[in-house]
Amino acid sequence: MVFCLENKEPRCPRRSAMVHLQASEVQQLLHNKFVVILGDSIQRAVYKDLVLLLQKDSLLTAAQLKAKGELSFEQDQLVAGGQLGELHNGTQYREVRQFCSGSGHHLVRFYFLTRVYSEYLEGVLEELTYGPAPDLVIINSCLWDLSRYGRFSMESYRENLERVFMRMDQVLPDSCLLVWNMAMPLGERVTGGFLLPELQPLAASLRRDVVEGNFYSATLAGDHCFDVLDLHFHFRHAVRHRHRDGVHWDQHAHRHLSHLLLTHVADAWGVELPKRDYTPGCGPGVNVVPDPLPPPVSGPIPHGQHRGPVVHRGMPRCVPSSPYHVPRMGGPCRQRLRHSDRLIHTYKLDRRPPAHSGTWPG
Repeated sequence: MVFCLENKEPRCPRRSAMVHLQASEVQQLLHNKFVVILGDSIQRAVYKDLVLLLQKDSLLTAAQLKAKGELSFEQDQLVAGGQLGELHNGTQYREVRQFCSGSGHHLVRFYFLTRVYSEYLEGVLEELTYGPAPDLVIINSCLWDLSRYGRFSMESYRENLERVFMRMDQVLPDSCLLVWNMAMPLGERVTGGFLLPELQPLAASLRRDVVEGNFYSATLAGDHCFDVLDLHFHFRHAVRHRHRDGVHWDQHAHRHLSHLLLTHVADAWGVELPKRDYTPGCGPGVNVVPDPLPPPVSGPIPHGQHRGPVVHRGMPRCVPSSPYHVPRMGGPCRQRLRHSDRLIHTYKLDRRPPAHSGTWPG
């Protein structure tokens, strides 16, 4: 264990290309950036942890992780859906959230998706086309797609993946970085709210379907030169941080996910982050790291498995009013500075660190 709990002695994790970022460093990395996160409840937790990390070095609470459609979370605002509409587990559920920092230099928006491509997503893309151009898009949709749309859901999912990547390629500006988060591993028993009681027989095969869906999504994202973050690989041994419902994850896992994601983003933007041999500080409000993964096993790789994470380094993706009030700094899309030019001088530019190994520091 390398948690720093209140009554535990701190331990220094091994060196890793993944950096444990402090709030001040996240603020610098995402300075004057518009981040859009799309997806299900896992992606909503990704949004929440990022919003929290932009403000302070503390972890989400269990209540914050569980909350759905609340009017406000850590200075953000519910823009549409959620408690402004009807809370339910149907495929028409909507939730749009937005956080704008007090300085106006950080903007993060979340859209809840129940399908990777739909008429609703087209509406979202229209908002992004006529509103401020995003600098970073983080997207995943998988579990709802594979469990709520009939017998041929995998075929539909593959077709919709092709559609969404094609549309993202058309709509997003060349300066925008898109990161596809691969779906995280499911437990043997799945009882998440998205899986209605009458669909429980699907639970047994859903774990395998997620692996297949991840293969298609990563392949298609790579074909379109988008970045891929293999969360299924990174969390494959972190089972003690998965909730009993077999789907959701605790606050330690989500902070680790944020570190993985932000390290990937910094690498894609050519920004070298500060190096640290240990997790700074200890106590209830620090950036902690989940359990270490076991060392790799020598010998042949079993069928259907891989030693390392899927890694796609895509190429960056300009189309410029939005229903949301968005204070922005800087010039229009085509005149933006190089991403790293806005960062403080302590970041070394144009030096790309090696890709992370996919193991927990520990």
